[in-house]
Amino acid sequence: MEVPNNKTAIESNRQAWNDSARHHEDSPDWQALLSEVAQADFSCLDETLSGLLEVDGKDVIQLCCNNGRESLSLFAHGARSVVGVDQSAAFLDQARELNRRSPHNAEFIETDIHHLPASLHNRFDVALITIGVFGWMPDIGEFFRHLVSTLKPGGKLVIYETHPFLEMVDPDAEDPYQLASSYFRTEPFVQEEPIVYVGKVEQQAAKSYWFVHTLGDIFSGAIAAGLNIAHFKEYPHSNREEVYDQYMNREAQMPMCFTLVAIKA
Repeated sequence: MEVPNNKTAIESNRQAWNDSARHHEDSPDWQALLSEVAQADFSCLDETLSGLLEVDGKDVIQLCCNNGRESLSLFAHGARSVVGVDQSAAFLDQARELNRRSPHNAEFIETDIHHLPASLHNRFDVALITIGVFGWMPDIGEFFRHLVSTLKPGGKLVIYETHPFLEMVDPDAEDPYQLASSYFRTEPFVQEEPIVYVGKVEQQAAKSYWFVHTLGDIFSGAIAAGLNIAHFKEYPHSNREEVYDQYMNREAQMPMCFTLVAIKA
């Protein structure tokens, strides 16, 4: 398989996400969200993440914020200010629509994580990364280096991500419990259909590239970027698409997601 260079992969992923936005806007979940976000106590964050967050009175940035629903949820947990960053203009249009309906006011900035403006440097008490971010990053070490630049000294990074073990299985395979890919896979998964969370849309779209990072890659990248690991926990529940729920509640249970907290030195 021909592996694109990092710049090409990042640009193709941006185009794929811009195309994806219209499919998400067609879902009943989007219509419900437009109504729910008007409530002052709106939060879509689950118990695992909300129990770990300490954002009361803090300035918070969410990197790769998608349509902003999680960014806006941070106000219900006491955040003083919130900035959401994403490279998809189409999803940020949705974020700003939600922001207009919310009684709170977040700021949304269109930029690639690898080209963060100087106005975001050394500014935040907390940086948040949630489900399905790492896989879009060709170089996880470089990602952490840019991420760390947004934090004040002593600032905290909070991660709630899918476990890389799940990249070893294919939930749509005839035998979804058979190992389908190496934990140490180096080439990205490539998709040419639109990115949707339920089912598939049989249309041509820009190629999207999904990169696999081991826990070793993640820890090494965070440490090399000047972060001190303060918390790490693995969980048997899924925070991915519903098709992955079949891997829960099994006698031979694999880890399905994790939380990690790290402090900027």
